[in-house]
Amino acid sequence: MWQSVFEDLRPGCPSGEGEIARAAAELGFPLPDSYVSFCRTCGAGLAGGLVRVATPLPYEAADLVTRGELIAHSVGAAARALSESPDFADRPFRFDVEGDDAGVLDRAFFFGETEDGAFLFWDVQGTGEYDIWVMGADLESVRFGAESLDALFRALQGPRVAAILGPEAEPLPSRFEGIEAGVLARAGGPA
Repeated sequence: MWQSVFEDLRPGCPSGEGEIARAAAELGFPLPDSYVSFCRTCGAGLAGGLVRVATPLPYEAADLVTRGELIAHSVGAAARALSESPDFADRPFRFDVEGDDAGVLDRAFFFGETEDGAFLFWDVQGTGEYDIWVMGADLESVRFGAESLDALFRALQGPRVAAILGPEAEPLPSRFEGIEAGVLARAGGPA
């Protein structure tokens, strides 16, 4: 499947079955099928020159559980700081969630980020695939991305990119550049 998503696919360090099972157990929910397939086939790396997806690995720099917790903590701290900022005294800080379900943030698990500061998260409800959402770098805009990871990358490679990443976004190249285990080990030790 991933060879049809990325015309130029250079896999990185893949996740093994034990690492995938560990992440699911630590998180307390099953990982989506498209994501698991991505972890096995593509591994750690950069998609379209912009998107990093955290994968279950023994390296903190790329590990799903470690990165997800770090992103959630960072977003929470930034949202608190913005809500306490005098700049928002006349307009309280709030998330601008596309659609009619603001509760999506209560069910969010962050699993990726873009080079320009946006964050990807799953709406962790139900079973199978989870809807993927993108929180803009402004920490206010929250847009629907796709129903699966492969659908998200296909959408980001076409005109729908502007609806997902913002009006200035251009379609991403159909490319995945993997990161090898040795590079990950130097970037961040055991998870």
